[in-house]
Amino acid sequence: MPSQKRWQTAVKAFCHPRVITMLFFGFSAGMPLLLIFSSLSLWLREAGVERSAVTFFSWAALGYSFKFVWAPLVDQMPIPWLTRKLGRRRSWILAAQTGIAAAIVWMACTDPAAGQHPLVFMALAAVMLGFSSATQDIVIDAYRIESASVDLQAMMASAYIGGYRIGMLVAGAGALVLAEWFGSTKGGYRFEAWQATYLIMAGMMAVGMTTALVIDEPASEYNPADAYGAKTYLAGLALFGVAVAAFGLVFYASGIFLEDIRIQLGQWMNNATLGGFMVECVRLGAGILAAVLVGRLGLFFRLVNKKMVTDSYVAPVLDFFSRYRLMLAWLILALIGLYRISDIVLGVISNVFYQDLGFSKSQIASVVKTFGLFMTIAGGFAGGLLSIRFGVIRILFLGALLASATNLLFMVLAFYGHNLFLLYVVIAADNLAAGLASAAFVAFLSSLTSIRFTAVQYAVFSSLMTLVPKLFGGYSGTMVDAMGYPAFFFITFLMGLPVLILVGYCSRHLDVAK
Repeated sequence: MPSQKRWQTAVKAFCHPRVITMLFFGFSAGMPLLLIFSSLSLWLREAGVERSAVTFFSWAALGYSFKFVWAPLVDQMPIPWLTRKLGRRRSWILAAQTGIAAAIVWMACTDPAAGQHPLVFMALAAVMLGFSSATQDIVIDAYRIESASVDLQAMMASAYIGGYRIGMLVAGAGALVLAEWFGSTKGGYRFEAWQATYLIMAGMMAVGMTTALVIDEPASEYNPADAYGAKTYLAGLALFGVAVAAFGLVFYASGIFLEDIRIQLGQWMNNATLGGFMVECVRLGAGILAAVLVGRLGLFFRLVNKKMVTDSYVAPVLDFFSRYRLMLAWLILALIGLYRISDIVLGVISNVFYQDLGFSKSQIASVVKTFGLFMTIAGGFAGGLLSIRFGVIRILFLGALLASATNLLFMVLAFYGHNLFLLYVVIAADNLAAGLASAAFVAFLSSLTSIRFTAVQYAVFSSLMTLVPKLFGGYSGTMVDAMGYPAFFFITFLMGLPVLILVGYCSRHLDVAK
């Protein structure tokens, strides 16, 4: 294809109906996150809730990291009546969005300053919001992959990233502006102001719900509704609920029993943070073990259909390894787990770095959050456009190179110190690179999934891509204390170099829009 025609094809992709659809779906997916994190945290603090209790609410978003656990149910289980009317994907998208809106309304009707019981209800509503939002992510990802060819995936990912960032801006800065405009401030808390704000945020979900109702269901030869009856699926769902309850009970109870061990371990290691991290790993492992035991007991006593469990959880894994063979499959998983390591590890400590250089909160908000947001969106659309023009693998390599190389600019900023112009340059380069890399990476992940197990496999991939970087990111503060900012930034640059080797190797063995 001539170069000019390829550019025209790439530009026309901006106006493709599927691309526009993902912009709206991205908006509805980006809305809930900050309503659990920053916006809710500020609401709770204004209401007089203790800071230690406020941070516990961030656990409501754990569903994003463990969504692969119930992704098979979303992939396999039809929703009575709704699936027949809307189809496999649209029915679950609408159900998840309804759950999100209901959870936000529940939060809006709960005053955390009214006592301990309302605070518990607020926590339950936040958990419902996190679970529903993670479920929405599962189905939107599956819809995106199934609704268009590989050639269009990068542009659809770009639109999704752009919509997601806009949704975050509305739920973050927009919610704070509304709450203040309605009359709630740090020294003058008004529940009615936050209530009106969250009700407006719930109304914003109409964007995604309307989109789900007007779009077409993606074509698929596989119909899971034909495989098993409603009772079989409901039994599986019930067992999943019991397993989740077992996880929560063991995780909560172990926190009480291990508190003294946490303190003693921190003193023995002379590092309270590391000791606490090790105890939390034990608690997490104990909770997962309890959930697995419940599942095994359910299978042993034949409370659920064993074949359905095999088709839902085992078959997607076997499918992936059979398609890519053992060695290549593990290298692909390594690439997925390490691709974002350089920018995520740096990102954990970035706001502290800006403050240490003397930048004010307003400067950080305007440059890093607002200006950086638009740079990320621009980078995402550039990544989609370039992926169509030059192929996903080439832009995947370019994104990995830029994402690690831009970390060297932070060394320059650390050398010059408080320099607002240089901060703009660094944020522009870093966010453009991150947006470009994310668009190509999402398109790459989409190409790896099987159409039969789209939701399950992509949920596993998207959980894996942040697991290792977040584990390393937890030690970023310790690394900075030990070696200083310049050396730390150079280490994060080096972390990204193995990714280039993995991309190069995989590119020779994968048929992905080269």
